Amino acid sequence: MALKLWSLLLLAAVCPQLEAQEAILHVSNGSVVKEYCLVYNSSWSSVSDSLNTAVSYPLRNLSSSRLCSAGQLSPGALRGMAVLVMRGECVFSQKAEVAQSLGAELLLIASTENLVTPSANNSEYSKVKIPLALVRYRDILNMQQVFPDGMEVFPDGMKVSVYAPPLPLFDGSIIVMFLIAVFTVVMGGFWSGAAEKQKLSAGVCGETVDGQQDSSEISLYSPLKVLLFVGMMCVMLVLMYFFYRWLVYGIIVIFCLASASALYNCLDSLMTAVGCGTLSVSCSERSVSVRSLLIAAVCITLSVVWGVYRNDDRWIWVLQDLLGIAFCLNFLKTISLSNFKICVILLSLLLLYDVFFVFITPFLTPNGESIMVQVALGPGGGGGKGDGRTVEVPADPSETYEKLPVVMRIPQFSALAQNLCMMQFSILGYGDIIIPGLLVAYCHRFDVWVGNSRKTYFITCAVAYAVGLLLTFAVMLLSRMGQPALLYLVPCTLLSSFTLACVRKELRHFWSGPTHAVLDDSRKPLLSDGDAGAAGGVRSC
Repeated sequence: MALKLWSLLLLAAVCPQLEAQEAILHVSNGSVVKEYCLVYNSSWSSVSDSLNTAVSYPLRNLSSSRLCSAGQLSPGALRGMAVLVMRGECVFSQKAEVAQSLGAELLLIASTENLVTPSANNSEYSKVKIPLALVRYRDILNMQQVFPDGMEVFPDGMKVSVYAPPLPLFDGSIIVMFLIAVFTVVMGGFWSGAAEKQKLSAGVCGETVDGQQDSSEISLYSPLKVLLFVGMMCVMLVLMYFFYRWLVYGIIVIFCLASASALYNCLDSLMTAVGCGTLSVSCSERSVSVRSLLIAAVCITLSVVWGVYRNDDRWIWVLQDLLGIAFCLNFLKTISLSNFKICVILLSLLLLYDVFFVFITPFLTPNGESIMVQVALGPGGGGGKGDGRTVEVPADPSETYEKLPVVMRIPQFSALAQNLCMMQFSILGYGDIIIPGLLVAYCHRFDVWVGNSRKTYFITCAVAYAVGLLLTFAVMLLSRMGQPALLYLVPCTLLSSFTLACVRKELRHFWSGPTHAVLDDSRKPLLSDGDAGAAGGVRSC
């Protein structure tokens, strides 16, 4: 299966490249060169894929006009030129028909609004024979400053050309995202199992017969609580969609606090694992750990830095991913699912949740957008929409907008033309790591409970997660659309775990979790030989 998935990715890497909806406006007067962002419709306008093959045209600046009619211009007045006009008053196709009737070879439409892929009625497409593209009005103002003497007609001076470098279907950022996700799930599951083993060896049981647990762990053991949890997630997502402007700041504050705490727990556990001393100092009859103070200072500093510079896309994604990894790791270690039945209920419900808010909500929202995608990217996220052939680029790239810190973000390495318009990222939601990761963590804890030194369940479920993620990326690349990752991750992890339990004839124990050992006197103790003799029902977990 994995071999087939890698073959799909390899096929995606070598198959024909995608036609971008973003293009580059190359402006030059012989001595000064400047490039600007354009948005065009690749199915409507034919644009060269490289600067070397692009045709240069002298530019005629008619930005004071909407060019909805020929006006005072005589036939042929724009022959062989590129013409710049303002957006508005009439549709794009009408402007293009007027421009080409005057002899223009290229139409540039300046816009003070967000740049969207230009379109027209099907009957209008065949009437327009010249390329047309949208350009930011602020870029026109910049052009007038950079080329103060070249904004009218200078056939031997300033010229413009348009080209759109094709984007490869496969981007290297996907590999980085894959490695981050698999690393986080594997390490989170391993940490959860190691903590369970430590509790058992110390004589502390994570769960008793009546479902109570140790205070150091939060366990989901009731189907009703799972239903309430998923219901709250649905309500919160809908509230974020309608009241994003206000609720986003609350989420940002919560993330800063939670990620700082999670990073502290990760670093403190790492220091303990490598044998780093605490170097305690006594003060007023109280002992203070110098190591803890230093780690706390580092974590708080990183969290504050992210909070201050959270909208600087050029580099803040590195810190956000670091804090996000720590958040996911700590979540997988702290939150536990008590048995496989709870795993099945939770993952199945969240699979339906993911599919509904990604695929179904576009039919329910007035503008046809996915609630999940819109909340994840933020109202100013722009980027690809619908079938991936429509884009939206902010009119002012210097304006910042608040984004929810709930995704891993890796800049797309190959999107050079897009980065001129806006930085493009490959994203993966924290939920696509945490939700399957909870099952991976349960599998490792079950390995500990049954004394399985080979960690068969843990390794199998972790491999299944990697396969499911590969399948997600393969379908995304081949369909050219974002995918709800849980649609592939949940079946892969649940089915692989279920099949393994059946093959090993441990499904009954795997389904019921550690409480089964307390209720079934005929079964051998779940603990290893050194712990099997411990007394008490709780100890037998």
